[in-house]
Amino acid sequence: MRNLSVWQRLLGLTRTVVEGVELDEQAGVIVVAVRPSKGATRRCGRCGRRAGLYDRGQGRRRWRTLDVGELRCYLEADAPRVRCSNHGVTAAEVPWARHGAGHTRAFDDTVAWLAVQCSKSAVVELMRIAWRSVGAIVTRVQADIDATVDRLAGLSRIGIDEISYKRGHRYITVVVDHDSGRLVWAAPGRDEATLRGFFDLLGTERCTAVTHVSADAAEWVAKVVAQRCPQALRCADPFHVVAWATDALDVVRREAWNAASGRRRVHTATGRPQAATGMARSIKRARYPLWKNPENLTVNQAARLAWIAKTDPRLYRAYLLKEGLRHVFVVKGEAGKEALDAWIAWARRCRIPAFVELQRKIVKHRETIDAALDCGLSNALIESTNTKIRLLTRIAFGFRSPQALVALALLALGGYRPDLPGRRRPTH
Repeated sequence: MRNLSVWQRLLGLTRTVVEGVELDEQAGVIVVAVRPSKGATRRCGRCGRRAGLYDRGQGRRRWRTLDVGELRCYLEADAPRVRCSNHGVTAAEVPWARHGAGHTRAFDDTVAWLAVQCSKSAVVELMRIAWRSVGAIVTRVQADIDATVDRLAGLSRIGIDEISYKRGHRYITVVVDHDSGRLVWAAPGRDEATLRGFFDLLGTERCTAVTHVSADAAEWVAKVVAQRCPQALRCADPFHVVAWATDALDVVRREAWNAASGRRRVHTATGRPQAATGMARSIKRARYPLWKNPENLTVNQAARLAWIAKTDPRLYRAYLLKEGLRHVFVVKGEAGKEALDAWIAWARRCRIPAFVELQRKIVKHRETIDAALDCGLSNALIESTNTKIRLLTRIAFGFRSPQALVALALLALGGYRPDLPGRRRPTH
């Protein structure tokens, strides 16, 4: 086998002719001179169609490829421009790199695979590139995958939620498929316009195939779903409903703390705050026992809860109301509906303003809560996805735009991860 053919196989090049290999000792890099094969020349870099030569562009340029041993390696070739009938004057397509990229496909795919599998520092150290470059590469690879697969095919049961990715109320709206467990769509924003972008992409015909939508009680989600998928059964997320009860319970706990003796006060001489004592301290320490599920309480926490039952009947009644609402979603179905009817009647006459207001809110959303009790659908899957996206948010710190974070999330959680160069997963 000729030396140039060895280099072609070594670098994983297809439809490419290797013209020569040089070692730039001053820069410490290997430069491989290449050109597209006869059938791959003069094609539009955007659509791949044949196009007439426009000019020589900016002459020869280099593309970073995978390192060879300890040395960086670059491909060097002419970079002419062509005139495409659809895209006008643009750079000609090259078989070894994506359009507009400064790295080869093999380099891009390796970086994207590492970004999903490894830490930020590992990717930067191993590939010897800046982390911002990783964001651009991930965006390119994800766009390339989206051009070959249809993430929205066959959707029938979906979950919608939002997650904060940056301080200053910066959010990403995410959509997951309950049947496959995959993240199918994400975009920056948390409003009606953002969510309409998803349904526009889904299309009118496939919107009619959506049967169930789980989400929290956000009005902007309910409004868009009612407009685009009126036939879909909207299901309230049990986790958020129980969270309403937990928030109401915390309001009652704070009221009890404010009314208790021994609250933290400022020392008259030093001006420093003093720790709470007596009843106030006991109520403060009962915060987590009131929040936790009974089956998860430790011995000490159970003792504190028993103390609350004896000393503060109003706060303990609020705790029982919270647990009663949680029981509704444990039994589910018709039994859950009957339990919810009883809970609403109890909360309506409990004389605790926070829970009286809560029962009004639950009555307002009763239709979606009943749907969740009937089909057992929740946002547990999407909350799990959000937890993973929060981890990716830390990894993606330093990316220039939220689109890079979205691309990384789709690569990691969308079910279509890039393969390492020269390796393909088995199809069976």
